[in-house]
Amino acid sequence: MRALRSSQANSSFPADFIPLGGTSQDCEDCGKAVGLGFQFDYAYQPIVDVERRAVFAHEALVRGPGGEGAMTVLSQVNDHNRYRFDQACRVKAIKGAAELGLAQPVSINFLPNAIYKPEVCIRTTLEAARAHGFPLEQIIFEVTEGERIEDGPWFAQILREYKRCGFQTAIDDFGAGYAGMKLLSDFQPDIIKIDMDLIRNVDTNRARQAIVRSLVRLCEEMNIKVVAEGIETPAERDFLWDVGISLMQGYLFARPAFRSVATVDASAFDVPPR
Repeated sequence: MRALRSSQANSSFPADFIPLGGTSQDCEDCGKAVGLGFQFDYAYQPIVDVERRAVFAHEALVRGPGGEGAMTVLSQVNDHNRYRFDQACRVKAIKGAAELGLAQPVSINFLPNAIYKPEVCIRTTLEAARAHGFPLEQIIFEVTEGERIEDGPWFAQILREYKRCGFQTAIDDFGAGYAGMKLLSDFQPDIIKIDMDLIRNVDTNRARQAIVRSLVRLCEEMNIKVVAEGIETPAERDFLWDVGISLMQGYLFARPAFRSVATVDASAFDVPPR
């Protein structure tokens, strides 16, 4: 079912936003990856709020046009098509979320090194949200901590511009690289997502437990939401719940659903009292 909200009713657009001079076909062409040289699509995986027993958001995960794994697509991205791919990803993810009628935010991964002038590059996203009636405050932009950031202060400026426009921001795979703490000192996102390698067997690994507890305390002080991703077992979930994490993502709750909304296993919400 296609669910399009009226763009006139959406008051979240920046006061200085001026629609692009192109046509709706231009936005449609970008979403279809016209001129990119290859096709791709999306699967959507829910991020759940265990405390509320509800879906918090949906992460848009790139897939091949027939549901093939992400690497079949990402292996075709290079310096020549990186910008076009990044822009096409935004449009297609927003369009897909609107067509699926998602009532919760959609989280989209972006390529920071594909952005040259934030105010210009964001324009395509604003236009896609306007065209499909999707509220800006329901769009989360994720960047992977392991992504090679060529200019840290410049990247922080990009994220600040995103927040100014009304988007939420997130650092994905936090703890996987070495840039995370430095980035947090320059910019505080709305959300950090703890890398799944830290989550795996966290219920029995004391070193990982100590790191996760420290991250939770740090984010509490900085007013940043924490998402634990890659959860596969009830034991992992229960430890994370016990240390104060309510937002979770992983196969325990639902696998990514190609071009559709995943059904969350209701029994996965059954956590012990804190």
